[in-house]
Amino acid sequence: MNSTVLADKIELKDTFDLSVDSIRELNQALHTPELVAAIPAWTVQNPAGQHNIAVGVKAPVQVTIDGHAGYYCAGMNQEADVIVNGNVGVGVAENMMSGSVRIKGNASQAAGATAHGGLLVIDGDAGARCGISMKGVDIVVGGSIGHMSCFMGQAGRLVVCGDAGDALGDSLYEVRIYVKGTVKSLGSDCIEKEMRPEHIAELAELLEQAGFDEDPTTFKRYGSARQLYNFKVDNASAY
Repeated sequence: MNSTVLADKIELKDTFDLSVDSIRELNQALHTPELVAAIPAWTVQNPAGQHNIAVGVKAPVQVTIDGHAGYYCAGMNQEADVIVNGNVGVGVAENMMSGSVRIKGNASQAAGATAHGGLLVIDGDAGARCGISMKGVDIVVGGSIGHMSCFMGQAGRLVVCGDAGDALGDSLYEVRIYVKGTVKSLGSDCIEKEMRPEHIAELAELLEQAGFDEDPTTFKRYGSARQLYNFKVDNASAY
């Protein structure tokens, strides 16, 4: 699309080159109702690992980032579908509310932290604390995840097609965790649970949404033993 100007002097363009344009200019455009209403698909070129790309988008648009992104890419996302053709730094899709974020490479630590909704897909591996304090988001990882993932996870589903590091699901609440590979260790109050037919069906749907051709019957399910919900003075040493 050639750059044009709307009647109210707002520049209309669908491509931002971050070797020339600033992150502030990009995010300000994505936060402008007239622009997101007029442009359904956006492209971000030469991100070069910069931080805070496409943060706080509140519109049903598609944003494609061609390259590696830094910290908090697509944080606080609402409604948008964000695709990153590369790796991302700390906190991708942090506090996401809805929409989808897909990482074609690897993600650093705290992917999907505190996210309330939507779908986060990571084609490669995710670092430590993936899904920390997640509150309703669905996270599907094609590779492996690091230690302390889903720490204090409250709601949502975490799917791992590879392995999981130490202390998986430590102090979690009601997140359902599915892992195909090995789990190095389970965190406090996290236990393996039975894979019933409804869980296989749920996992199959999540894998299909993520575009992963995996057999859901080869996964194991983990969740809360529900022993840390309430303080019990007799178990004070365990807290």
